[in-house]
Amino acid sequence: MPQVFKIGAYWVYFWSNENDPLEPVHVHVAPGRPQANGTKIWITSKGKCLVANNNSQIPEKILRNIIRIIEARSDEVIEKWNSFFGETDYYC
Repeated sequence: MPQVFKIGAYWVYFWSNENDPLEPVHVHVAPGRPQANGTKIWITSKGKCLVANNNSQIPEKILRNIIRIIEARSDEVIEKWNSFFGETDYYC
């Protein structure tokens, strides 16, 4: 699992096998370490976030703060996605 960055105790990461065909750009978030069932957040073409699921059960207030940070760093996320997967498509 490529780590994108950490926010306190939460890892923001890619799953190294993101299906074939490759899913649109997104990150997973989990406390402590990457998990197969982490919270999934889509990154839009405008750098905004859409929560696909909150499987990690991150408390709402903490999740809102994590989303704000991911949006502020969306260019970095997209650049790392391109670097790792070699292509980028957006959910919307």
